[in-house]
Amino acid sequence: MQLEKAVARGQRERKLKTTRAADEALTEEELRRLHNEYRLELSEYIEQCVSRLPKYLPGFVCQAVVDERGWGSTCSRDDAGLGSDNIRTNFFSRLEIVVRPFGTHHVLDMAAKGTVRNKEVYNRHHYRPLSEVDLADFKSFVDLWIPQYAEKFAAS
Repeated sequence: MQLEKAVARGQRERKLKTTRAADEALTEEELRRLHNEYRLELSEYIEQCVSRLPKYLPGFVCQAVVDERGWGSTCSRDDAGLGSDNIRTNFFSRLEIVVRPFGTHHVLDMAAKGTVRNKEVYNRHHYRPLSEVDLADFKSFVDLWIPQYAEKFAAS
C-alpha cells in the first residue's frame, strides 16, 4: 500500500514538472474556478463523512458550514456535569472541518478543529497549491481526522 502511494506520488511529481510552465500561465479567474470546483467536491465529501459521527457518538448534532471561515461541516454536543469543585458545569465538544476560501496564495486549504469537553484537542491543516491538488489526498485526511477526533472524545 505504501509502495503504491510512493509510486503514485512520483508519477504525479513527474507530471507536475512537465506541466509546470502551463500551470504558471493560469489566470486568476481560472484559479478561482479551479478552487471552486475542488471546494464543491471536497465540502460535499466532508459533510457526508462528518454526518456519520452521531451514529457512533450519540448526542452530536451536525450542520453545514458556509461562512467566512469556509465551507464544510461541523458536529457539536453540549453536556452538563460536575466539575472538579462539584459545581455543575457545561461541557462543549465540537469537530469542524472546512475548506478555506480562495486567497491570494492560490492554494486549496482544508482545516480541522476539534474540541472535547471545553479543551481544544487538535488543530489540523492540509493545503496544496491549486496546480498540485489531488482530491484523493485531501479526502484521505478527512478520513483520518474524523476517527482521530472520535477516539479523543471517547477517551475523555
